[in-house]
Amino acid sequence: MPRTTPSPAAAVDRARILAFRWARHQLDRSPGSADASTLDVDLLDAGVQDTGPDGSAWALALRGLDPTPETSERLALAWTLRGAPHAYRRADLGAIAVATAPWGEADAAKRIFDASKPLRAADIDVLDALRTLADLLRDLAARPIVKGDASGRLNALLPDPFLRDCRPCKARHIYELPFRLATLQAGLELRAGTSPPVLERVPGLVPNRLTHLADDADPRVDVIRCALRFWGPATPKEVAALLDVPAKDVRARWPEDAVEVAIEDAEGRAGASVLAEDLEALVEAGGAPAPGELRLLGPYDPYLQGRDRDVLVADPDRRRALWPVLGRPGAIAVDGRVVGLWRPRTAKGALTLRVEEWDDLGGHREALDEQGERLARHRDGTYAGCVPMDAT
Repeated sequence: MPRTTPSPAAAVDRARILAFRWARHQLDRSPGSADASTLDVDLLDAGVQDTGPDGSAWALALRGLDPTPETSERLALAWTLRGAPHAYRRADLGAIAVATAPWGEADAAKRIFDASKPLRAADIDVLDALRTLADLLRDLAARPIVKGDASGRLNALLPDPFLRDCRPCKARHIYELPFRLATLQAGLELRAGTSPPVLERVPGLVPNRLTHLADDADPRVDVIRCALRFWGPATPKEVAALLDVPAKDVRARWPEDAVEVAIEDAEGRAGASVLAEDLEALVEAGGAPAPGELRLLGPYDPYLQGRDRDVLVADPDRRRALWPVLGRPGAIAVDGRVVGLWRPRTAKGALTLRVEEWDDLGGHREALDEQGERLARHRDGTYAGCVPMDAT
């Protein structure tokens, strides 16, 4: 039989990738266009990180889902990937507990970092340790409980390998990441709007307690497939970094229907893939004239979470400005392109946007003010305009 040669990878450029992700993140939607009764924001399959003063509510509003009592009842917060709080559909929490569980012992150890060392030294499997924590947390949260109270009570119940020395407190505490990653496995959610966080049982949810690991995930919420849906094209290494899991586990579970693409203006991206069902949308992205939507993305907006930061922002100095070690700004984005930075300044309920323009906003200045007014209303305040970032 004649030897068959593989089809050449489809070629895409940076502009197409950004246009594809912008649409996939539904950032081209108009305000209030999402159906509140079904929470039809696709990104909720992957979870919307709830970090910062505006958090997941602003990220969802940018995708057309306005915060209302109805949406609040249908949404839930849980500590999942990277130990960060994420918003999900409340009805999906059982499936999310499975999808965000580790794949196995090595993955579990990677997710809790240095907390795994004393456990392994004591011959305690990390998965068993997380199950122990889930069982204890389930009992402690028979009634809603403040995180600090739950942690303090765990300190008295757990053996030494679960605890660490806390120098500021001059005491021993449970490690933070095992605590966080065990809560959803215990069937617990974070009560919205609480600081410090209040943990409470999810009504009607049978705890997973790592009975099912991530290999049993529903494909719709499978974390690798979601990474390719929303941050593709991506390599296994980039997906592993996004999920904070071992690259070996990602490569072993790389979807059979993932299709490799060639990225024309980026080096070192061999193996970058999308799901086959998304290939046509990626190749055709950016072909039609864009309407020119401007969005004020929060510092931890999901659109900014991809690990191929050189694709999102080509200039290294600008990347350092957008993703500093501490104190991230928000991003001004137009049709997928990051064109500047913003930081809020609030005085007496009035919000001023401090803006650093990377590209001339030109005809988008009115849209910038519209977004500022919308953010101010979201914060229950008023809008006082925008000023240069370096203005005193």
